Amino acid sequence: MTTIATAPSAEEAVGGLPPGFGPGMTGRIAFGIAIVFALFQLWTAAYGTLPSQVVRAMHVAFLLLLGFGLVGNLVAKTMWGKAVFWGLGLLGFLTGVYNWVFYADLLKRSSFLTPLDLAVGTVTIVLVFEAARRLMGLPLALISGLFLAYCFLGQYMPGPFVHRGYDFAQIIEHFGFGTEGIYGTPVYVSSAYIFIFVVFAAFLERAGMLTLFNDFALGLVGHWRGGPAQVCTVSSALMGTISGSGVANVVASGQFTIPLMKRFGFRSDFAGGVEATSSMGGQIMPPIMGAVAFIMAETLDVPYSAIVLAAIIPATLYFSTCLWVVHLESGKAGLSGMSKAELPNPWHAVRDHWPLVLPLAALIYLLFAGYTPIFAGTMGLALVVVLILGTPLAAAIGPRAFRYAFWIALGLASAAFLQFGVNLLLLVIAALVAACVFVKGGRPTLAIVRDSLAEGARNALPVGIACAVVGIVIGTLTLTGIASTFIGAIIQIGENNLFLSLVLTMLTCLVLGMGIPTIPNYIITSSLAGPALLELGVPLLVSHMFVFYFGIMADLTPPVALACFAAAPMAKTSGLKISLQATKLAAAGFIVPFMAVYTPSLMLQDGGAIAASFGYPVEVVYIVFKTSLAIALWGGAVVGYLFAPTSMLERIACFAVGVLLMLALPWTDQAGFLLAVVLIGQHWWRSRRPRFGAVS
Repeated sequence: MTTIATAPSAEEAVGGLPPGFGPGMTGRIAFGIAIVFALFQLWTAAYGTLPSQVVRAMHVAFLLLLGFGLVGNLVAKTMWGKAVFWGLGLLGFLTGVYNWVFYADLLKRSSFLTPLDLAVGTVTIVLVFEAARRLMGLPLALISGLFLAYCFLGQYMPGPFVHRGYDFAQIIEHFGFGTEGIYGTPVYVSSAYIFIFVVFAAFLERAGMLTLFNDFALGLVGHWRGGPAQVCTVSSALMGTISGSGVANVVASGQFTIPLMKRFGFRSDFAGGVEATSSMGGQIMPPIMGAVAFIMAETLDVPYSAIVLAAIIPATLYFSTCLWVVHLESGKAGLSGMSKAELPNPWHAVRDHWPLVLPLAALIYLLFAGYTPIFAGTMGLALVVVLILGTPLAAAIGPRAFRYAFWIALGLASAAFLQFGVNLLLLVIAALVAACVFVKGGRPTLAIVRDSLAEGARNALPVGIACAVVGIVIGTLTLTGIASTFIGAIIQIGENNLFLSLVLTMLTCLVLGMGIPTIPNYIITSSLAGPALLELGVPLLVSHMFVFYFGIMADLTPPVALACFAAAPMAKTSGLKISLQATKLAAAGFIVPFMAVYTPSLMLQDGGAIAASFGYPVEVVYIVFKTSLAIALWGGAVVGYLFAPTSMLERIACFAVGVLLMLALPWTDQAGFLLAVVLIGQHWWRSRRPRFGAVS
């Protein structure tokens, strides 16, 4: 049995903080807090004995303690500043302890809080805002602050924006203690689902999954035209299956892919654009996708597998577009593929590291078998730990047959959790930990497990804090009812023009995305626009996916484009230039959501007229083919190349035919297909004429 690679991965900057936990004793304390945080979350996920409200409060408490502690260790310039931040962290942690200790009392007096309750609630709100400002930047805190200010001052607003007014105690109770404020659905999802999968990704990366993905992608597509850029796209798509964090993927894989693309001849801005676009696509790549997918499943009260199924075709189209545009750009620049002799064999990479695939396969099976994401994520994580801990033990066994027997026995013992529960799996892990203490290579392996727990908790910081502060926005919508005003406005517009309503929703997502990450962007926009689009006849899941997609696009489009600016230092060029290239590469991200609204079968939702006449599979195949053709033509329009460089007239024609195929109007499909055949045939013939002339 081949052993897996267990080399630790490089630490990354997270949430605007420098990498690491800080020097000296305070660094070790922060490291220990991260481990305790991870163990607490895993314990609550595995056993679930604490009330949900307590888990949410302690989740935020740990986020505040670790977040402010890291700010003190890594950002503060003086000892006094470090002490202040650690003090804020401890104060934030005590707010969670207060909710735990007085949980029953708070339930009894929810409508008449004591002065101490009000003080704790106020401190919690203030600290969450400050943590968001420190870790996520000013825009998210500012937007949430405007919503909070509306609760206090909305009674003085004009016209439809006015509300009846709320006193201080009612606002603090709603946001600081209830389940519709800071401790609302986003924090519940962060504590129950997202944290587990973030830690799961940290373990897989430490175990060598990134190496497997890179080697597999290199061997599979490295010899294609524009090989290094194709490798970047495929490896980022694979990373999306375990990570789902776009900006983190840019930082992690961009260090390898961007210099490789530049050495091969790609322009700096295009290399950065490929990395940013493909990394952001990880958030829509099944099976794990991004944190938004878990929030969406909880919000819509549908199985997580339903979200995954809806994302399969759009995700495939998204990454196919990246591959296609890279192919065209490479042809335009005269770039070929990498030499096959220099590339690893992709199947040898799988053969050498195949044990790493097993936990991911088990996770996919559990998700689609109907188990909850909490159970699937916890069991998938436990299997990764078993795999890592079993590696040095297997290496210590001499004959290969005995190693096979060891892995088979370990696999059977681990798989028995489906029948005997989580306790059996914990016993297996405990036995492996004890054995690693006495085996050569065992203690470094235990260190990898320890470091992965801490790294996972650190990586969860920005997601968790974003979920906490955006609860202020959700709480404002439920308390004041302002959402109904926005919904009414969209419905009024959409009654006359659904397309215009969709464009306005798209612009809202893109504008919000200039200052806030995908998660709060989705939560805010879906709360406002989702119900409105449903009233206009758009299926609920499609409307939420529409918002989700444009939340991702916001990180690629100018002027802010967070993912592009993250790639800029590695590409050594302007983030704005990278953003322009990323927008070109992500054409599918702009086309697919609109097409899915008019033809929901693109997201495997209800069929239309074609399904009624010829069957649902025929409609799905037809819609995918039509969308693919539109994307292919749009690629020719934005790059200026198909079989050869395209003229300006051909580029305009490619764009126009793509629009015809995108529209769901009578005869537009027929006209689009006919013109596509004429256009492609004419361009192919023109590109072949010089060769024919040379032969003759």
